[in-house]
Amino acid sequence: MDADWTWACRAWEKWTAKHVGSSVAGMPVKAALLLNYDPTGPSRLLPIVAEEEGTKFTAVDLQPFINFFRRNNLQTEFFSIGPNQYLVTSIHEHWFCARCVNTTQPGGEGVIVMQIGAYLLVSMYDGSVGSASQAMVAVDQFAWHFNRRTH
Repeated sequence: MDADWTWACRAWEKWTAKHVGSSVAGMPVKAALLLNYDPTGPSRLLPIVAEEEGTKFTAVDLQPFINFFRRNNLQTEFFSIGPNQYLVTSIHEHWFCARCVNTTQPGGEGVIVMQIGAYLLVSMYDGSVGSASQAMVAVDQFAWHFNRRTH
């Protein structure tokens, strides 16, 4: 297990170096979180931020988001991550996209949330459709590499 987690950390570091940062610098994802999420685990445990890049959240900050995810009312509720409130715009088997409804960014902001095994990958981006497509490619690349080694 330690070898797998060591490999996962290295995969995260490589991925964030290539894909997470300022959109001005050409990075498709402005911030990303990898959350430990085991729906079969005891509910009294707070989710643990396994890794993060470009943002600083605690498990307590993310509890409303985890509660939203557990309720699985993706189409009928807004959710918050930090100060931003999101509305889900697209739902797929293991991931969904949402747009920020209270952004101050002229081009908008969005988030892609993907469940990868016992983890949730939360990737935030600035911009609209083109930016969302670039962020999705980056998220998909991480998921592919992560699943290849851990499964």
